[in-house]
Amino acid sequence: MPEPRTFRDEPVSFVRRSGRMSEAQERAFEQHATFYLLDVPRDVAFTSVHPDARLDVAAEYGREAPLIVEIGSGQGHAIIAAASAAPDTDFLAVEVFRAGLARTMLDAATADVRNLRLVEANAPEVLSTYLPEGSASEVWIFFSDPWHKKRHTKRRLIRPGFPATAAKALADGGLLRLATDWDDYALQMREVLDEAPEFERAFDGDWAERFDGRVMTAFERKGIAKGREIRDLTYRRVSRV
Repeated sequence: MPEPRTFRDEPVSFVRRSGRMSEAQERAFEQHATFYLLDVPRDVAFTSVHPDARLDVAAEYGREAPLIVEIGSGQGHAIIAAASAAPDTDFLAVEVFRAGLARTMLDAATADVRNLRLVEANAPEVLSTYLPEGSASEVWIFFSDPWHKKRHTKRRLIRPGFPATAAKALADGGLLRLATDWDDYALQMREVLDEAPEFERAFDGDWAERFDGRVMTAFERKGIAKGREIRDLTYRRVSRV
């Protein structure tokens, strides 16, 4: 019998960088990880998720509420702002860089944001197995690494096969929101999602309107300052029936 396939058979969309965190970041982990950071059973790698692990969403957040998942939350600016503005919604930030996780926990605690949790893991494994099927009302992927060199584009997160992974976590009618400042990647995203049977466009014209729930970050301002077009896309998860 062949071994079951895992996402480690595919190129991951990140390169895990080592390095020491600052004293403030270390303190953030010590003081806030117990509340904010999910303890994920691992599989073959540090950022992997054991295929038998499942998140009990209601137990973790202590209630039944819509769940929004952000993939690649960085330092947490967007998701903290969103969680602060929508206290009746639960938020999950997926990130692999510890410094970003530490900054997110520190800022969330300072803002007294309680409807947010973080997971340090490879995003496709979170979406495919760790989250119960249909548990997310929205999945956000804003400015994921474009891997702009031709030899590296196979590492892009949004590529053939990914829509089915995202669709598994989304409830019927749930939204997948994307944004990028890289034209070639935007075109790839649109082509991949247009061809995915699990999704339909939730926008008219060539591109979606800018999502007003996405706070303007320094990263987005930097892209605009360099003359890059910010492209938004929104797709709706079609019914499983």
